[in-house]
Amino acid sequence: MGILDSFERGLERAVNGAFAKTFRSGVQPVELSGALRKELDTKAAVVSRDRILAPNAFTITLAPEDYDRMRQLGPALIDELEAAVQHHAKRQRYQFAGALQIELVKDPQLTTGIVEVASVTDRGEVAWAPAIDIGGRRHQIAHARTVIGRGSESDITVDDGSISRRHIEIGWDGRRAQVRDLGSTNGTSLNGRALTQPTVLNPGDTITLGHTTVVFNVVPVAKPLRGATRAVQ
Repeated sequence: MGILDSFERGLERAVNGAFAKTFRSGVQPVELSGALRKELDTKAAVVSRDRILAPNAFTITLAPEDYDRMRQLGPALIDELEAAVQHHAKRQRYQFAGALQIELVKDPQLTTGIVEVASVTDRGEVAWAPAIDIGGRRHQIAHARTVIGRGSESDITVDDGSISRRHIEIGWDGRRAQVRDLGSTNGTSLNGRALTQPTVLNPGDTITLGHTTVVFNVVPVAKPLRGATRAVQ
């Protein structure tokens, strides 16, 4: 089961666990997913027999209290919402004109519990950035050299006792990525083969370290939203 299939279950567990007290009233995280799906269905337009164009840039406006609650979930919430939108678009055969972007903003005049969604089709320039998926969570590679391992000194820390404190390093020169093993105890494999020397990564490549699977991708990063109009959900 992937992130998309477990989106609502995952957030429900968060509500019942660490965030139980936080989300007793006001907007619930799963409501944002539903509002985005509704916005997609409302704004999707048939442009040809084989093409249904959907908006790709969304602004979710919340009351200050709801906004503060949602922000406590951090970047993981946006990752989950983007995954939910991508999943719904794939099922409905919607296509995007540009990179997907979701932004949370707050409006002091909005009543707690109300969600407003604005959407536009943004065909602006798209930058491409490396990213890795670990355990259903996406991490963007923000540095030229990113170390992944069990230790706190790694740039990305993985809770897996079978991997080394500094297990692998992913390098990015702005155009391509390369992975190398940092002398790990249990070794590393790339697409099922032992990684014995620095190797160039291609989108979709799978890196295995211990019991952990790392999937490399290059993802689009959209420019900030421009001039969206609001639609109350």
